[in-house]
Amino acid sequence: MPEIKTLAGQETTLQDIRAGRAALVVNVASKCGLTPQYTALEELQQKYGDRGFTVIGVPSNQFAGQEPGTAEEIQTFCSTTYGVTFPMTEKVDVNGADRHPVYQALVETPDEEGDAGDVQWNFEKFLVSPAGDVVARFRPRTTPDDPKVIAAIESVLGD
Repeated sequence: MPEIKTLAGQETTLQDIRAGRAALVVNVASKCGLTPQYTALEELQQKYGDRGFTVIGVPSNQFAGQEPGTAEEIQTFCSTTYGVTFPMTEKVDVNGADRHPVYQALVETPDEEGDAGDVQWNFEKFLVSPAGDVVARFRPRTTPDDPKVIAAIESVLGD
C-alpha cells in the first residue's frame, strides 16, 4: 500500500488510516460548488463510524484551483465550517503525471456505467471494503447520502 501523509504531515498509508474498516475515499475541496457534500460525509462518519466505517478526505487542488489552502487552512475550514471528524490526508494530485500512487489504483475501478479512468471533479467517491478491495465508485454529483451510496456502504458493513 503506497504511503501518503496525513493532513498533519505524518507518514501513513490508507490501510493504516482504515485500520481494517470500510472507507469512503473522497477527493475534497474547500471552494467548490460541491463542498456542501462535507455535511453528508460527516453524517456518514457519525452514522457508520461505530460499525467499522470511515470517510477519508483527500484534498486536491487540481480542479479549477478550488483547494488552494495550506494544510492548516484546510483543517480549520473543515472543522469549523462542517465539523469534520474523519481523517484527512495531505493535498495530492488525483489525475495526470503526478497522480498520487493511491489514486493510481483507485481510478482503475469503474463507475456504475462501467467507466474507469481519471477522476472527473472534486468529491468523487471510492468505497473500499474492510478487506481493502475497491468495490464501488461514485462520480462527484452522486451525493454521499444517495441511496446507492448508502446501500453500498451497508453491503460492505454487513450486520
